[in-house]
Amino acid sequence: MSTTVNSESLRTSYGWFSGLRSWWRMLVICLEERLAYRSDFALGTVMRFLPIVTQVFLWTAVFAASSRTDIAGYSRDNIVAYYLLTMVTRAFSSMPSLAGGISRSIRDGSVKKYLIQPIDYIGFLLASRIAHKLVYYIVAILPFAAVLFFCRGYFPPAPDGLTIAAYILSLLLSFLLGFFLEATLGMIAFWFLEVSSIIFAYMLFQYLLSGHMFPIDMLADIPTGITGVSLADVVRLLPFEYTAYFPAAVWLGKITGWELVRGLLIEITWLVIMIGVCRFVWWRGTKRYSGFGG
Repeated sequence: MSTTVNSESLRTSYGWFSGLRSWWRMLVICLEERLAYRSDFALGTVMRFLPIVTQVFLWTAVFAASSRTDIAGYSRDNIVAYYLLTMVTRAFSSMPSLAGGISRSIRDGSVKKYLIQPIDYIGFLLASRIAHKLVYYIVAILPFAAVLFFCRGYFPPAPDGLTIAAYILSLLLSFLLGFFLEATLGMIAFWFLEVSSIIFAYMLFQYLLSGHMFPIDMLADIPTGITGVSLADVVRLLPFEYTAYFPAAVWLGKITGWELVRGLLIEITWLVIMIGVCRFVWWRGTKRYSGFGG
């Protein structure tokens, strides 16, 4: 009996080790693939910083035209700092071409190789995206540091250690949440032949409701028709704010104390939900999938 239990434990341990080793190999391969086109990757990364100048001029003009010192509790400097921080968050949570790549692989049949090989497709995609982000951070760290240094005058004093730890945690959670949101979106292709319009609509709503364009606090004065419920209250029920607004608001001290703890718990809850939804959609999709092309 003891020998049987020990044998089962050894097989389980080996299975976990083998799976981890396979995942690590996928990550290394994806890193090598990303580094093959590093010049193009570096140019694209640098070009992402150009809209910063536009945003500084835009909000300077808005405050000058309104003759107000703050809007929804944000001064002009706060708004610029907020926008810079949302850029950092989006560097974690955005998943360029993920949903489109998944839908394309389903449509052209190339996804079927993951159905016949001992490779977890979602795990492979996650390893690929981690590799993408690691290369992006290596390339972007100096431009980000330069921009934040030159714009340091817009930022309030640095928060305390616990707030910084909560900020870093919220960034890591935003990466995972953004990944599973878009992976699930791409798997809609199991049911619809063409999903580009659905992806475009999602990206539009996500851009508006995540707080990337403006802080969600600015929606607090917009009524919904329900007594005591503003549009900001409705938006905060959705997972999108954790992909842009929430980490930036944490750093700026807009969310503190128990409200911060509550926000992190909600973000973790949304992440668990989306992991389950993504796995379920993949399982259901592969049950009805017929391989074509590839």
